[in-house]
Amino acid sequence: MKYRKIDENGQVSGGPMYYIEQGLGARYKPLAVFFAVSGVLVACFGIGTFPQVNAIVTSTQSSLGVPAAATAAVVTALTALVTIGGLKKITKVTTKVVPIMAIAYVATSCFVLVVFADKLPYALSLVFQSAFNPTAAGGGFLGATVMMAIRNGVARGVFSNESGLGSAPIAAAAAKVKWPAEQGLVSMTGTFIDTIIVCTLTGLTLIVTGSWNGAAEGAEMTQAAFDAAMPFGSFILMFCLILFAFTTILGWNYYGERCMVYLFGVKSILPYRIVFIVLVGAGAFIKLQAIWLLADIVNGLMALPNLIALLGLSGVVVAETRLYLRHKRREKVIGEEKMRTAG
Repeated sequence: MKYRKIDENGQVSGGPMYYIEQGLGARYKPLAVFFAVSGVLVACFGIGTFPQVNAIVTSTQSSLGVPAAATAAVVTALTALVTIGGLKKITKVTTKVVPIMAIAYVATSCFVLVVFADKLPYALSLVFQSAFNPTAAGGGFLGATVMMAIRNGVARGVFSNESGLGSAPIAAAAAKVKWPAEQGLVSMTGTFIDTIIVCTLTGLTLIVTGSWNGAAEGAEMTQAAFDAAMPFGSFILMFCLILFAFTTILGWNYYGERCMVYLFGVKSILPYRIVFIVLVGAGAFIKLQAIWLLADIVNGLMALPNLIALLGLSGVVVAETRLYLRHKRREKVIGEEKMRTAG
């Protein structure tokens, strides 16, 4: 927020590419350009398209038997309607429904854990043993070592909350608040909700039901876990997953678009959107292993320049936070004085 700009269309543009160039200095512009290019790659080939479409296609195919091509066509059409057709009603509806679905997902996961409560101690012990035991953990973790556990943990952790990746600041730059530190504190809650709550519940659900040790992968694995505890569990997951994945696609379309604006100006928005939509359609026909490999590579490229900037601008973060906290204390004192005067 401190370094955001207004583009030629009157829209707010912000994120690592701006705070790298303006915060660290003009000599770091190549690093900012590197981030922006990497951001476009992640939007098109990483988190933004392939994994999300694959999850939607897999879920609808396993739950309802819908052909992959049909689901891909619908998702692509909806994405085109929102990004090019300007059908913002879809975005408004999903942003209102997603919080409800998130609560439903958490509640359903908790229900599964209650049903399999007797397996919970074993699940927790297995998590710690698998994380720190250098030998193979067996089953789905066959051949995993400490090094691989860390590598996969970091890679999947980026997918759970994007911390350090640099995507969240692009959205946060458009926030309508006065203090940058205030938005920073709000953004921090995303990491806790996504990873500590949602992902932990998901992981424990997979273990207690034994679905982690089966042949299913991705969304199918979680569906198998939900089905083990309740009728129509996979359908609940399917609706939650479709909404989560679709809103992620729309969000990453925006992130990539802001990176393109930084690189080439507003004239690049329409060509970028067309390419993005085509890639959304293609995501349904790429193998899951290839998707994760490609996503991990481009995610790493995007995170590197942002992490450098976070270290370089840590002093700015401290200064802005102190300024905001000082303001809050002043507000509190003024409020107390007004109450005493009124009393």
